[in-house]
Amino acid sequence: MIYIISKSNKPQYNIALEEYCFKKLLNHEKVFMLWINEPTIVVGKHQNTLEEINAEYVRENHINVVRRISGGGAVYHDHNNLNYTIISNEEKGSQFDFKTFSEPVIETLRELGVEASFTGRNDLVIGGQKICGNAQAYINGRIMHHGCILFDTNLSVLSKALEVPKDLIDSKSVKSVRSAVTNILPHLPRKITVEEFSETILQHMKRKFPDMQEYVFSDAELAEIERVSQDKFSSWEWNYGHSPQFNITLTTRFTAGKIQVFATVKNSVIENIKFYGTFFGNNGDLSPVENALKGVRYTVEDVHSALESINTAEFFAGFSVEELTEAIIR
Repeated sequence: MIYIISKSNKPQYNIALEEYCFKKLLNHEKVFMLWINEPTIVVGKHQNTLEEINAEYVRENHINVVRRISGGGAVYHDHNNLNYTIISNEEKGSQFDFKTFSEPVIETLRELGVEASFTGRNDLVIGGQKICGNAQAYINGRIMHHGCILFDTNLSVLSKALEVPKDLIDSKSVKSVRSAVTNILPHLPRKITVEEFSETILQHMKRKFPDMQEYVFSDAELAEIERVSQDKFSSWEWNYGHSPQFNITLTTRFTAGKIQVFATVKNSVIENIKFYGTFFGNNGDLSPVENALKGVRYTVEDVHSALESINTAEFFAGFSVEELTEAIIR
C-alpha cells in the first residue's frame, strides 16, 4: 500500500492527481491519499452543474467549481475540510461498500474521543448530524472511494453556495429528509487543527498497514497530472458543459439517488435522451444506455423492454429496471 499527501490546495490539480492514481498506478493494489482544497464546489460526474450551485454567489465569492469522475451529489470544500481517497482492487466493485471504506475515519475519531457511525446510503454522522459524504467510482476491477470530511468548514458559505432554486421532485420511494450537518471540531475533547487531524488519520493508517510507504512521483508523472489538471479539470466543457435543451424534463428521487431525465421525443419516439443525477455506477459512460433508448417508442412497455436489453446495474447501481422506466416516462 502506498500513501500520498497532496501539498496543493488547487481542486483541479487534486482531482487530476486522484484520477491519475486511480487509472495509472495499477501496480499498486491499494492507494491512500489525503488532500485539502481551497473554497470549491465539487459536483458529481452525472450532475447538471448549473442546477446544483448558486451560480451568482459562487461567482461573487470566487468559489471554484470542478466536476469529479465519480457519481453522487455536490459537496463544498474549503481549507478546513479534509478529503481522503482510498483506491483498491476489488472483485465485486458493484457492491459499492461505502461502510468498509469509511472505517479509517470512524476509527480515528474514536481514538480522539468521538463516536461516529455510518448511516443511510453513504454518510458518516456524529449524533445524527452528517460530518462526511462519500462517493465511489469503479473501472475494470479497481474502485476509488473518497470522502469529504467537515472538520471546521464554514457551514454558512456551504449552505449559500449549494442553495439552488427549488424544483419539484416526484418521489416514488420512502421520503428522505436532508441531514443536518456539523463539523468535527466542536465534538473533540481536545481541540486540534485540520492539519493535525490529517496527520492523526495518516498515523492510524500507518499502524493499520505497517508496510505502507509514501509514493514519490517522477517529473514525467507530475507533468502529466498538471496537463490533465489544465486540459480537463479546468475546462468549462468538463465542469459545466452545455445546458441540455430537451422538450421533456423529469426529476425523480429514489432510494438509490436522484435521476434527472432530459429527452427529445418526436412522433412518440425518443430522438435523444440524457441522464443527470446523484446515482452511482460501475461505468461512467452512459452512452450505451442512451443509445439503446434512441428510436424507441415513448411508451412504458417499449422503454422497459429497451432497458431490459442491457445491464442497467452497470450504469445505475441500486436501481431496478422498473424504477429507471418510471424515471423516463410516467
